[in-house]
Amino acid sequence: MSRVSQVVNEQPRKNRETLANGVTMKVDISSLQKARAKYKPKLPASLLNGANVELRYGEKTQSIADQEKIEALFPSTYGLPIITFNNKILGNPSKAVNIGVVLSGGQAPGGHNVVAGLFDGIKSLHQNSKLFGFLGGPGGLVDNKYIEITADFLEGYRNTGGFDIIGSGRTKLERTEQFDAAARNCDALGINAIVIIGGDDSNTNACLLAEYYEGKHILIQVIGCPKTIDGDLKNAHIEASFGFDTACRVYSELIGNLQRDAISSKKYWHFIKLMGRSASHITLECALQTHPNITLIGEEVAHRKMTLIDIVNDMASVIAKRAEKGKNYGIVLVPEGLIEFIPEMNILIGELNEIMAEKHEAFKPQDEKLDFLVGKLSPESAKAYLTLPHEIRHQLMMDRDPHGNVQVSRIDTEKLMMEMIEVRLNALKSEGKYKGKFSSLNHFFGYEGRCSAPSNFDADYCYGLGYTAAALVGAGKTGYMSSVRNLTKPETEWIAGGIPITMMMNVERRHGEDKPVIQKALVDLDGNPFKELLKSRESWASEDHFVYPGPIQYFGPPEVCDVVTFTLALEHDKSNS
Repeated sequence: MSRVSQVVNEQPRKNRETLANGVTMKVDISSLQKARAKYKPKLPASLLNGANVELRYGEKTQSIADQEKIEALFPSTYGLPIITFNNKILGNPSKAVNIGVVLSGGQAPGGHNVVAGLFDGIKSLHQNSKLFGFLGGPGGLVDNKYIEITADFLEGYRNTGGFDIIGSGRTKLERTEQFDAAARNCDALGINAIVIIGGDDSNTNACLLAEYYEGKHILIQVIGCPKTIDGDLKNAHIEASFGFDTACRVYSELIGNLQRDAISSKKYWHFIKLMGRSASHITLECALQTHPNITLIGEEVAHRKMTLIDIVNDMASVIAKRAEKGKNYGIVLVPEGLIEFIPEMNILIGELNEIMAEKHEAFKPQDEKLDFLVGKLSPESAKAYLTLPHEIRHQLMMDRDPHGNVQVSRIDTEKLMMEMIEVRLNALKSEGKYKGKFSSLNHFFGYEGRCSAPSNFDADYCYGLGYTAAALVGAGKTGYMSSVRNLTKPETEWIAGGIPITMMMNVERRHGEDKPVIQKALVDLDGNPFKELLKSRESWASEDHFVYPGPIQYFGPPEVCDVVTFTLALEHDKSNS
């Protein structure tokens, strides 16, 4: 049995860190981290006295779409009721619960507090309960690489950013041999349940795992926690994915800094690409926080069936009008996944994904691969493909991610826009319709926001999600996602419980096959957050209404430190002003 040992009698991580080979090293930490270590996250009222709570059951549920297909794929876990916790505390169980926790996918601020909430929750169930952390993501669960997370070891990670407590990974859990290996490893450690902290794909894998164990009568529960800074894992019962609040505040500070620079130097257009492969939630939230001149929302582009040329012409028009006022500067926000929302490009990428899924033998020169792909495309897609700059064409040919999707973070969409706008402005200048100067700079804000120290909101929310997961395990549940909602109210009014993962699922095309996956939540064009952008978009375009949010504040008045995102407030019909 492979095991990475952790010496538990060492001083907490704030002073020393023990490496896998038993060597200890001094760890330097900042004054802020020392102060944040003292922060006590808030909990929903139902969990204040422990995780062994009374449950309230709702009606049976069904999947968000493709009900017959999803039910057939998940016969043992489909149709479970939504669970909420009552304030009544039951007696502590006589038996300890042992849990294995996995961090899956990209990092998001607050992950360490989910682990902390999970640890404290199972200890409230029984003092002899144990928490094991599988190293490097789902692969650690399959390969039996783990540590035991103890109180001393955990202490230095509370309220910190990152996933470095046990690391993360993107191994997909979808094969029976993986499920069986994980079960053997858990059995050897006496683990009763697995908690998977991840995004939509990771929680889809959690659902597959739960179904397999339930169907085979293997006594291992599986619970998921909603993680993604992209904000696209949400619904009526999952009001926010953790990390979204913190990441948007980090990006908005940087955007505000660039706005201040732009209005100071008065000579640059900053094109800023923001995280969000499948949805534009981050871009929308950052726009509401900072008031940029141009904000592209992918879902709007798709709804209006805008072509690449349409988008470029609209942006060039704004730039030309600002130039007439002597404003040869500005800020443009571009969602990372914009290119997939442009109808012509979406069709092209879909065709490319199908072709790439065929796993043809490696091509030697890139031009040979290009000729092959163009020959396989439909005439319309081939035409669109060949109109793109050479560099973008090659970026679209890069290997797909583990889920079969184009890696949009590696496509320089903002540079594509800058190049095409410059061509358009030169054409307008030759027609006498533009007399300004266009100098542009590009930025991509992505990794900068994934491991920040969590905001007070994310610190509280994540701790509550972990504690809720412990309560669901204590109640013997499987196939559920931890849920804490009513988040715009004081934490004493937060509602904790669980939502069946199958309730969020539909069937999508992946790797050339139909696959059950959690449906991504896109920006609602009829929702209050997008409507708020529409109210001000025109005035923000022509004038300088920049807002400078500044850095995340952890200490001070609640209206500065504990405010929720505009997105969450507006979705609850509240105002952040």
